[in-house]
Amino acid sequence: MRIRPLLAVLSTALVGALGVTSAASASPPSPLIIGGGTVSSAPWAAAVLSNGSFTCSGSVIAAQWVLTARHCINGTMSVRIGSVNRTSGGVTRTVSATYTRNDLALMRLSSAVSTSTVSLASSNPPINSTNSIYGWGMTCYSGCSASTQLKTATVRVTSNSATDAYGGQAIRSTRINGNAWRGDSGGPQFYNGQQVGVASTADGSSIQNYGSVAYNRAWITSVAGV
Repeated sequence: MRIRPLLAVLSTALVGALGVTSAASASPPSPLIIGGGTVSSAPWAAAVLSNGSFTCSGSVIAAQWVLTARHCINGTMSVRIGSVNRTSGGVTRTVSATYTRNDLALMRLSSAVSTSTVSLASSNPPINSTNSIYGWGMTCYSGCSASTQLKTATVRVTSNSATDAYGGQAIRSTRINGNAWRGDSGGPQFYNGQQVGVASTADGSSIQNYGSVAYNRAWITSVAGV
């Protein structure tokens, strides 16, 4: 991921937020997973739409709540849940309200969905641990579109003291068999079966910063009750 969240350069090392930009929108581009492999089932996965167009990835944390990135929120929001194909299947819901902190966003759905939910971590993953990331982001650095099918890759944690696109605590990792890129914004990072991060920024070749779930855990509970 180029570590340039939104439209501003936050760092010379990291210059890109992971959302998908449309010609009609000023929202930041989203990252896609480059490398890795495709996923056959992920009932907790949420494709995040802005004004009807795919823009980011996300995860279902409760029957009426989706967790994604703050920089993904723009215009009229909706989600497709329960399908690994971001264009069909599953169920769709409009978003009735959004709440943000650092580069995390909680989206309250217009009505509940019946699907499995992710488990949220209360601590950051260990340095050097192997984690998994998920998203519908681009599959190459430039010249390709977002993946139609959900992808996953493994990464290695290098720091728990990085920052996300809004200055909150973030988990930095480097690629093992793949990396996040545009369109992956808001997608989850997992360690030991729990979501530890939310995709925020990346350099598009190896490095990605994911907003820390643990750092924002009390806020998530206060808003969504989980």
